[in-house]
Amino acid sequence: MRRFIIDISTEGNGEIVNLSPQIAEQLRTERGEGLVHIFVNGSTAAVTTLEFEPGLVKHDLPNLLQRLIPDDMPYQHEATWNDDNGHSHLRSTVLGTGICIPFGSGKLLTGEWQQVALIDFDTRPRRRKVICTVVV
Repeated sequence: MRRFIIDISTEGNGEIVNLSPQIAEQLRTERGEGLVHIFVNGSTAAVTTLEFEPGLVKHDLPNLLQRLIPDDMPYQHEATWNDDNGHSHLRSTVLGTGICIPFGSGKLLTGEWQQVALIDFDTRPRRRKVICTVVV
């Protein structure tokens, strides 16, 4: 087992970052088969897979999340902590902070149009650490 960290600065507010190139580079020399667990250590971000294309990344997913978990309604979290990111926590909870993906011969076994993405839902710029654990 080994671990690597992808350190990323984001603008927050739903920014979606393609992690696949960094993960692919780290797995390039792996022999055999295994799993990589990808986890963001924060309660206002998520890790998922998606097709990293402008229609989905810039419009469809943000529009869906706005309809499901609006950023402009009151949340008890905000009343408790006197902040503005209740929706960020809920969006992170719904999508999840980690995923596990198989790999073989140094490559993720994802679909042709499937990329690994970090989504930062917080309301301000953040520095995110994505912890990747490789198990062979």
